[in-house]
Order: sequence, then C-alpha cells, then structure tokens
Amino acid sequence: MNSFTLPAAFGLAVCLLTSVSDGVLAQKIDTSPDRVKTDFAVSLPRLGTVKPRSTDEIPSSNWLVGCETLDRDFADYDQYKEYLVPLGIKRLRMQAGWDKTEKVKGVYDWAWLDHIIDDAHKRGLKPWLQTSYGNHNYPKGGGSNLGAGVPTSPEALAAWDRWVEALVKRYKNKVVDWEIWNEPNFGDNLENTPEKAAALNIRTIDIIKRIQPEAKVSGLGLGHIGLEYADRFFKELAAKKRINLFNNFTYHDYAYNPDSHYPRVMQLRAALDKYAPNIPLRQGENGAPSSPGFGRGALGDYDWSELTQAKWYTRRMLGDLGHDIETSVFGIIEMAYTNGPINRLNYKGLIKSDSTKRAIRPKIAYYAVQNVTSVFDHTLARIKKLDHTYNRDYVPANKGDVSYSGSTDRSLAVYGYRHKTSGKQLFTIWSNDFIPVESNKTRKLTFTFANADFDQPVYVDIITGGVYDIPASQWKKTGSTYTFSDIPVYDAPVLIADKSLIKLQ
Repeated sequence: MNSFTLPAAFGLAVCLLTSVSDGVLAQKIDTSPDRVKTDFAVSLPRLGTVKPRSTDEIPSSNWLVGCETLDRDFADYDQYKEYLVPLGIKRLRMQAGWDKTEKVKGVYDWAWLDHIIDDAHKRGLKPWLQTSYGNHNYPKGGGSNLGAGVPTSPEALAAWDRWVEALVKRYKNKVVDWEIWNEPNFGDNLENTPEKAAALNIRTIDIIKRIQPEAKVSGLGLGHIGLEYADRFFKELAAKKRINLFNNFTYHDYAYNPDSHYPRVMQLRAALDKYAPNIPLRQGENGAPSSPGFGRGALGDYDWSELTQAKWYTRRMLGDLGHDIETSVFGIIEMAYTNGPINRLNYKGLIKSDSTKRAIRPKIAYYAVQNVTSVFDHTLARIKKLDHTYNRDYVPANKGDVSYSGSTDRSLAVYGYRHKTSGKQLFTIWSNDFIPVESNKTRKLTFTFANADFDQPVYVDIITGGVYDIPASQWKKTGSTYTFSDIPVYDAPVLIADKSLIKLQ
C-alpha cells in the first residue's frame, strides 16, 4: 500500500486509514505512477503519468460530484470526506433532508447537516444543496424517498415554506448553489404533475432569492428525459414569469452507452429554448455501476466491471464537456439502501463500500476521474468549430467528429480545446458507438487537424493516466495543419495534447 501525504497547501493532516470494528481498513489513495493497472498497451515511449490536482489547485471546472442519500442514511459522509479534496472536484450535490431535520413536527434538528456543511466548507468545497424531499409529519407532505410526491396540502406547503426559509437563512454564508427537487416525474402518485412541480419550484425559488439574492438555483431535476413533462414544466414557469430566475435546469438521463443520449439532450435543449434560450442545462446526476447484479437502480442489469465503469464515467464527463454541459458524477461512494427487506448496494460509487457504509478503497473510476479533473479545468476553452478534413468514405457521426483514415465501420467522438492563455491545444478521442467493453484492444488511426497549435504533442490514456511521446515519425506539420499517424484508439478517452497542458508526475 502506497503512503499518501497531502501537500501543505491543503491545510489538512489526512490519514485515509479508517479503523472499523472488525479490523478492515479503508485503503489509502494510491499516488504511484502505476496506480491503475490494466492490459492497455501501446508502442509509444512512456513519459510518465498524469499528476492529480487537488481542489486547492483548481480554481474552477465543469465538474460536480454526487454526495447524495445522506438525508436517508444510505451513505456516511465521514467515511469518504478525506477522498473529496484529492479528487479535484469542488462542488458536491446533496439533499438537505426535510424529513430527517424535522422528525418532530415543528422542531428542527440541524446537527447532522451542520456537521456535513461545516466540514465541506472548511475543506474549500462547495455544497450544491437540494431541498428534497417531503415530510411524513404533514398530510400530503410528500415522502422522504426517491419518487415521493411533492407536498401539496396547504398545511404541508406552509411547513415547507418555513423549512426552506430556515434552511437558507442557516446556510446562506456557506451555500450558494441550490436545487429544488429530485426527479419529480418519477412520482409515486399523480401529485407530481409538471404544473405542481413547477408551482413548488416557484414558491421555493421566491423564498431562496428573497433571503439570498445572489443564490444560484437549479430547477427541474428531470429523471431521464421526459420531453412532454419538461415542456409543460418550462411553460408553467414562463407563464408565471419565473423561468429567468433559474441559473440552470437539470436532467438525469441514464444510458448504457453514455454517448447515445445526446440527440435527446438536444431535444430537451430545444424545449427549453422556446421559453428561455439563454439558460443552460446541467447534467445533475449520472453514473454506472462497477458490478453486475444490482437489483434496483439505473443500468443495474448489465455486466459491468470497474474498468467499464471507468470508461463510462470518463466518456460521460468528456462528452458533456464537448457539448458545453456542466456534469455531475454520481456518486462518490457506493450507497447501502436500507429501506427494503434486505440491504442492497448501489455500485455506482467511485469508492468501494459495503452494507455498513464503510469506505473500502478507491476504484479504477476514482483515479480515472482524477485524470479528467487534473487536465480539464476552466483554463481550457472548447473549440466550437473544428477545422478538419476526412477521408471520403467516412461519414461523421456528430459535429464533434474530425477526420481519420483507416477503418470506417465505427464512429468516433472527437472534441477540441484551446488553452485560453497559451493557445496550445488538445483533442479528446474515443470510439463512441457501443457500451464500454472489457477489452482494451486498440486500432490505429490517422488524424488531421487544421488551425492547430502544438509544440510537443503527447498521447494520454485517461483511464490509466499514462502519458506517451508521439515520435516525430508519427506526426507532421504543414502550415497550421497537423497530421498524426497510427494513433491508438479504443472505447475510452485518449488525448492528443500539447505537453504543456499535461502535468506529469
């Protein structure tokens, strides 16, 4: 087991060994250059490994990470809190838990949430706090579970208003980002109509903005992409002249192939454009399991592994980045659902857990996400129009594709980025036409990019973090056009990047 010491800049003395009653210890974060071992192999000269960056080293980025279900005690914040800063993601999505806070009617017990918010704030992290769910103390107050109805009775709505007001007043100095409800279209009953969900969003954002005018508020929280539901929701907000109060609208679209859902996202974008074309969409919750056989939860019936999970997460993150969509990783740790006849783990976490909610170890996906956060922050700007050529037999699968020569029976996702100061560039590439597979077999393709800018191009495998030299014999420059030959490509992201954009260890 490799030792792990945080830099002094973190202001933390962290030991990631967590003792538990039976002697099992949570594993330290591996910082060695070979921390991810797969059978991925290329013939390029290896230069090193991507160096992880902590949240202290990253002023801002496109990423959020899910710390959900703490309100229902399906996870334990203290088990994974030391893993957050090294992951490189500042913003944490979590539910505020009305039912957990007001267990006795009219009495608020904030101790559990104070502990989490205060700890995250001290670490320089930024909670994105959701006002879900309802409260069992009030008639038609909504349940505390996923899919519960929104509060609808006059008594419940008045109690909701009081709780939201108290919540915002309590945390307004530590929380700026809010979200109003989770997946209202998955309601247990007919109470969760788009109009009623919109009404709850309206009354809630009015309270938040009255107390905290600078608050950033997310609405909708759509489960999958129900276009009719979303359209009616947006229409109601627009009719009540509240839609432009929101900073973004969120959706959760679980797809086995993470690249397959963008046509639906564009349809959702078109629905929002009818009412508020300047408000962004945010991907608010998405993940894939690392093990098969999970009987509940999205994507649970596929034969996943830690490797295919890591491929899925990195494709989702970089696909969303390539569409200018902020995106949340769901979630930081496996969750133990304890509200059924038996405990069941949701294997979507970046950290391996167990039925007692103990953190066991980081998975491959944890390190792969670290590689993404290390490279992709807001110092990079997406190249919205890639100048490219392609061979005449190749039909691009989407606007992000550039040309390649070689096999033309598969589509690629290719996106480009430019450093805002230096102008140096990098490109992300992966095969995007199928669900991630266990094989790491590559095929060699030749890419041509016009109006590019490289001094020393390198090749990066995002899953392992391996950084490789691209020898002079495999690339050439003609004016501002660069051609890269025999580049290994597979169903996980690889980069062609200027070396100056990659921090090496």
